[in-house]
Amino acid sequence: MRAIAVEEFGGPEVLKIIELPEPQPGPGEVRIRVHAAAVNPTDVLLRSGEIARLIPQIPPPPYIPGMDAAGVIDAVGPGSDDRLKIGDEVIAIVTPYGPHKGAYAEQVVAPAASVVRAPKGSDLAAASTLLMNALTVRLGLDALGLQPGQTIAVTGAAGAVGGYAIELAKTDGLRVIADASPADHGLVERLGADVILERGDDLARRIREVVPQGVDAVIDAAMLHERILPAIVDGGGIVTVRGWKGPTERGIVAHPVFVGTGLTDTAKLEHLRQQAEEGKLTLRVARVLPAAEAAEAHRLLEAGGVRGRLVLDFRA
Repeated sequence: MRAIAVEEFGGPEVLKIIELPEPQPGPGEVRIRVHAAAVNPTDVLLRSGEIARLIPQIPPPPYIPGMDAAGVIDAVGPGSDDRLKIGDEVIAIVTPYGPHKGAYAEQVVAPAASVVRAPKGSDLAAASTLLMNALTVRLGLDALGLQPGQTIAVTGAAGAVGGYAIELAKTDGLRVIADASPADHGLVERLGADVILERGDDLARRIREVVPQGVDAVIDAAMLHERILPAIVDGGGIVTVRGWKGPTERGIVAHPVFVGTGLTDTAKLEHLRQQAEEGKLTLRVARVLPAAEAAEAHRLLEAGGVRGRLVLDFRA
């Protein structure tokens, strides 16, 4: 089968097409004929080698990047339950650091617990953009433990993680304050933010103008870190996405979220799929590129300004 590999760390040019033997599912696993794989910032961290700072114990290269796959089940290992069967259109969240590697491949084997049916009414390119980013937000909100009626701020609100943060916070009954550039104001408003403020380093000050007592928590998708802490009430919380732990201030608790802790939480994955089916979560595709153009996809992502997710097409 064809896969996109990282044999040495570096720029987008290190992504190479390689041929690998067809993988076989073991007990409790399924094999997916991949149609689409979403391109996430974590893929760039892996390719560049920066991931070693966040996960020091990862094995050395080579790797197959990618954590989000969508496709059709074409083999089922022994011992799997009846929830999934050959021919099902599915989405999966996988890890490049496990025995079966990541999603940038024509076929991927994954634990059945990490696989759910694709949301009805969505094509597979769109479906591939759901699990990793939405699960990251879900884990963060669960760590915060906020109650309906409390207020949360979302930084980087127009991005993929930020967009899901707005929508999932609203489904939890929270009041959402979000940042946006003028060009993204309409998008963030459609996603459901209650208050939209101009993005920037002084966002904390502007949040305090709206909520003088401070917000109960922040989901910091823009990685403002210590710059957003003044917006948070004493003893509040901040969810961070690349391992930032502080130092904080005034008893604020940092919650670094690592999506790898939830890869086999089927109940959470099923709930996210259901919410996407019901239109509570918006699947946003920025652009679909042939798998052979993975390097270009990484260049586009690193250049910034992408709204939604870039997706690699493995059907050709």
